[in-house]
Amino acid sequence: MTKVKVAAVQAATVPFDAAAATARTVDLIAEAASTGASLAVFPEAFIGGYPKGLDFGCSIGRRTPEGRADFARYVRGAITVPGPETETLSAACARHGIHAVVGVIERDGGTLYCTVLYLSPDGQMGKHRKVMPTGSERLVWGFGDGSTLTVMDTPFGRVGGAICWEHYMPLMRAAYYAKGVQLWAAPTADDRESWIATMRHVAMEGRCFVIGACQVMRRSDFPEDYASRIDAGPDEWMMHGRSVIVGPLGEILAGPLVDAEGILTAEVDVEDLVGAKLDFDPVGHYARPDLFSMRVDETPRASVATVREAAVPERNETVDEAA
Repeated sequence: MTKVKVAAVQAATVPFDAAAATARTVDLIAEAASTGASLAVFPEAFIGGYPKGLDFGCSIGRRTPEGRADFARYVRGAITVPGPETETLSAACARHGIHAVVGVIERDGGTLYCTVLYLSPDGQMGKHRKVMPTGSERLVWGFGDGSTLTVMDTPFGRVGGAICWEHYMPLMRAAYYAKGVQLWAAPTADDRESWIATMRHVAMEGRCFVIGACQVMRRSDFPEDYASRIDAGPDEWMMHGRSVIVGPLGEILAGPLVDAEGILTAEVDVEDLVGAKLDFDPVGHYARPDLFSMRVDETPRASVATVREAAVPERNETVDEAA
């Protein structure tokens, strides 16, 4: 199976409400499957929410009670992985026979991570934690490690990718190219016109199909007491979307979709990737390993590791009768 229909889901979500956002995702999985898509890519932080405009009451040397309350609400709206929400999403994929890449806010202890879930109809699941939160995201998100540089095998190709400004990390892109990614999922919160150029560049550089998905959100989609530092009227867009699907030579196959909800689809053929590498393979004949090389550490980095010393067996001394 080399031909496959892929989908980029552009929609508004329900911030800070994991149950409602999960239900919204389940409905959209069904809608994407109804188009005939075998793979659907959802935006960054679709479950949990992308807190655009919030400063969480933080400045250098100062935190506020109001900011801590904002963070507490954000934590309560996040999910554990695995957990009941991931089971619900996996069941939806099984029901509709579709693979999905879904951006979530993951809660692990007292820390939140910007995470992408890889879901398949048979219930298998992988995840990727954003390794480098951008700017003020570092206030509220932890750093992923190399153990979740996930690529998922599917019947129609190898699926992997990066989150938002991870796409501006050239060494990280190279690590994924070396894993043979064919269908590159690009969940993002970057809704600028310039983002389209990034999606086209990654597709051309990686010689892969890129499915970029971003949210659309109006001010009214957030709670009334949402303390955004961005001035916007209730009906004004705070996130504009610009989801897009791009082919391996940089050609736009669908989108960009701006200031509207919708599901972009395109039929792609992974066999096209073979010919696309005639003149460029970033980790093959164009790589020059005699000049350039890199090391990728995929070791899990737990903050606390418990080591228990094995019990030492008692010595059984014998008496030398001949002594």
